[in-house]
Amino acid sequence: MTNHDVTRADEDIVGDALVHKEAFALLVLRYQERLARYLRRLGVMRREDMEDVLQNVFLKTYRNLNEFDRQLKFSSWIYRITHNEAMSFFRSNASRPEGHPVDDAESVLDQLRGHDDTSMQAELGLNADQLSRAMKKLEAKYRDVIVLRYFEEREYAEISDILRIPTGTVATLLSRAKKRLRENLSHIA
Repeated sequence: MTNHDVTRADEDIVGDALVHKEAFALLVLRYQERLARYLRRLGVMRREDMEDVLQNVFLKTYRNLNEFDRQLKFSSWIYRITHNEAMSFFRSNASRPEGHPVDDAESVLDQLRGHDDTSMQAELGLNADQLSRAMKKLEAKYRDVIVLRYFEEREYAEISDILRIPTGTVATLLSRAKKRLRENLSHIA
């Protein structure tokens, strides 16, 4: 990837990929690690499974590039595809997410503490393991918004687009998720 490629907007690369198939490789390079991390956080833990899901994500993305509205954010679109593919994976394997490794949990805890949510201040003494255990206990709808907001650092509008729910619902789910996370953490700490 050249310096010019690094600064190009995803939406511009999508336009190029519609004409030149090779340009799609730039999007794969940009998103492969991020989406793999996101899949691990959703609970796709086995490497082979993650690679299969990622392959499906990139195939679906490529096949549907013509349908992508370049006025929207490509990152939200590909995260939505990834989320849907992960949910399909769990359904097809009749499995549940295996866990939610939070290797960067300390920075997420700092973010949670740093937000003006004074009720989150009680978690100051937590560590990554405690957060990981508390996250495992959350219902999927709550875990998804926490992961997208604090681990993937997505804005409310992007979360709304990824999960296909209204922005107000994102705020409500996030509020409830933090409350349930606090409850789970109080039983662990």
